Amino acid sequence: MRKAINLSVPNLDVDPIVENLKECIESGWVSTGGRFIGEFEEKIAKYVGTSEAVGVQSGTAGLHTSLRVLGVNPGDEVLVPTLTFIAAVNPVTYQGAIPVFIGCDDTLCMDPNLLEKFLREECIVRDRVTYNKKTNAKIAALAVVHVFGNMANMEKIIELAKEFNFKVLEDATEALGTYYTEGKYAGKYAGTMGDAGVFSFNANKIITTGGGGMVVSNNPEILNEIRFLTTQAKTDQLYFIHDEIGYNYRMLNLQAALGTSQIDNLESFIETKIKNYNLYKEAIENIEGLTLLPFNSDIRPNYWFYSVLVDEEKYGMNKDKLLKKLVEANIQTRPIWGLIHQQKPYQNHQAYGIERAIWYHDRVLNIPCSSNLTEEDAKYVIEKLKEFQDNV
Repeated sequence: MRKAINLSVPNLDVDPIVENLKECIESGWVSTGGRFIGEFEEKIAKYVGTSEAVGVQSGTAGLHTSLRVLGVNPGDEVLVPTLTFIAAVNPVTYQGAIPVFIGCDDTLCMDPNLLEKFLREECIVRDRVTYNKKTNAKIAALAVVHVFGNMANMEKIIELAKEFNFKVLEDATEALGTYYTEGKYAGKYAGTMGDAGVFSFNANKIITTGGGGMVVSNNPEILNEIRFLTTQAKTDQLYFIHDEIGYNYRMLNLQAALGTSQIDNLESFIETKIKNYNLYKEAIENIEGLTLLPFNSDIRPNYWFYSVLVDEEKYGMNKDKLLKKLVEANIQTRPIWGLIHQQKPYQNHQAYGIERAIWYHDRVLNIPCSSNLTEEDAKYVIEKLKEFQDNV
């Protein structure tokens, strides 16, 4: 059988990594101290255009501490997408808050028109605080996810946040490198327009440290508090005095040692992803019943995932049958995650306008998109997509 073509795997340059890891080991700084953490933070901040960044243990840790610092309290509600990975929503419950699920538009990101309709029709503002009419709970924040490297409509979302007085947390864990090319936020990167933004460096992300994440903000007070909380909230470093409950959420120096070389390669990774996306797009346009989903026209996306829409009637099989055939051909393929409002912990939570999310969930597959995907492998995937239809 032909070698496996994986969905999204790390693209690691061994030589600088070996040197960095060797320095960590020889210096003894392998844990939550060491020079690479600060270096990686500085490189990320410079790349996305913020003054500072704070390294954390994971994207999830970054979301959790950000929600706390942004003032989300037990009993509050946080508006979240249903079409996302569950790690984007669980931190809301860590805070004792309650997620309210909003549906997506054709970008697969939260629909700003549905969001506005929910706020105007389902909420009431009293003394500059927005409350859900159904539950009488305060709407404290919105956690928006830039799905698959696309960008949610941040201009409208931030306008609504200002009008209804809630915080905006950007889950940019899939969108490092995506930025606006037009409009009010031209030149602004995903993660830098809300009150705080979070990146992830999990193994399947566009750059990786094996795990780890990063929080960015244009508000230094937010970042200072996150740095404090993620290092066990030590009020006195020398005598280990803790006046608050903190977390062991700090990034490891070993992780940062990987990240400092990875961030230097990010733009070349994106160039490869653009090339392969266009290769897929040109071929898939000629396969009836398949559509490679586009990215927004007003952004430079990072092209993290390539999403194929399957029209069962025209293609001759549904996305689930196609998924099985691709896997049998040793091509790793993945559907959209299970919608979060349908997961057992969240089935009794309020969900608003989720019909389109269900529609896309039933029709979309993600195909191999690694930044080291070869042209030969991409052409093999295309060959199989054509072959399966011909043999229906």
